[in-house]
Amino acid sequence: MTGIGSGVEDGLREQARALGFGLFGITKAAPSDHASFYRDWVAAGRHGTMGYLARSDAVSRRADLRATMEDVRSVVVVGHEYHRTDRSEWVDDPARAVVARYARGEDYHDVIRAKLSQLLDWLDGSVPGGVRGRAYVDTGPILERELARRAGLGWFGRNTMLINPGIGSYFLLGTLLVDADLRPDEPFESDLCGSCSACLEACPTGALLGRDEDGAPVMDARRCISYLTIELRGSIPAELRPAIGGRVFGCDICQEVCPWSKKFGPRQELQPEYEARAWPADRTGEPPLPALDGPDLVEFAERLLAMSGREYRRVFAASPLERPGRSGMLRNLCVGLGNLGATSPEAAARVRPVLARAARDRSELVREHAEWGLRACCHDPKSGGADR
Repeated sequence: MTGIGSGVEDGLREQARALGFGLFGITKAAPSDHASFYRDWVAAGRHGTMGYLARSDAVSRRADLRATMEDVRSVVVVGHEYHRTDRSEWVDDPARAVVARYARGEDYHDVIRAKLSQLLDWLDGSVPGGVRGRAYVDTGPILERELARRAGLGWFGRNTMLINPGIGSYFLLGTLLVDADLRPDEPFESDLCGSCSACLEACPTGALLGRDEDGAPVMDARRCISYLTIELRGSIPAELRPAIGGRVFGCDICQEVCPWSKKFGPRQELQPEYEARAWPADRTGEPPLPALDGPDLVEFAERLLAMSGREYRRVFAASPLERPGRSGMLRNLCVGLGNLGATSPEAAARVRPVLARAARDRSELVREHAEWGLRACCHDPKSGGADR
């Protein structure tokens, strides 16, 4: 369709704000400026086992949105904030399981997609002849951060996150592809990281590689804790396990040390959908699982060990934790338990029984990481964890 006239963009912005989107911008559906970088990144194998990122059709669709939606004219980009300030009594407690901030409540895919659907309905009803569109929330072959930068939402930080100068980086992106000519916002052209390298220095696994010769931030996903604990389906490399600590799902370290997020993150209003919640038990009479804001590692592992894979999927169906499945989460917990057990003889005595139980689990993946955890409990933590 053709242009839609003036004023609609302002109304759309107001609707987005009413739906809880703290960030909003519009850009034209032009071909990607980062396609060659993306192809080089994939060719270097830095996507790890995420084969869906390397498929030829997925690469071409990321290069040009018209391969996804032939008549796309504009892209609406929104940001949904999720920051929370963790309680001081457990933030540095190795006996606590650390779940990334965005993943302690409802699944952001479902939350943002539903809101984008409402936004599209409003736009469709506000334009004579209607508007066609498609909503994507980290699920389609789309370079969301590039579109967000072009829509004026922020710049690419050294930690590869999109950083907004007013709120930091604790927000999730959603995109709405539409067949309407909307007035675009000015792109964000500045790089406000300056000489700061706090995120590179803080990453415990060395996943952040700095910027390339063109200034683009580079990450080796194969070393990223978020990849290792969520996307990786197999065994976590033994040499990286001690560095994971108690982070059992995702990682916020590169955001926690960022001066922009440290300054503005605490000012954000946590969206209610991302409030930490106690997920229900599957069996009648059982108490709910502990809320995901720092649950006890041992207790959390014991509860998951008692579940079947089907029960796990039923309990966490509306949670980001559904993605790694029971075996993946127990793999992560066994690594956390092993790292906890290496901190002191008292901690080792506490985690050994649950690791011994996990070492008899029906999942080979769980058994292998439980056996590593048991070895870590017998190892001098000063020398770097379990024997390789």
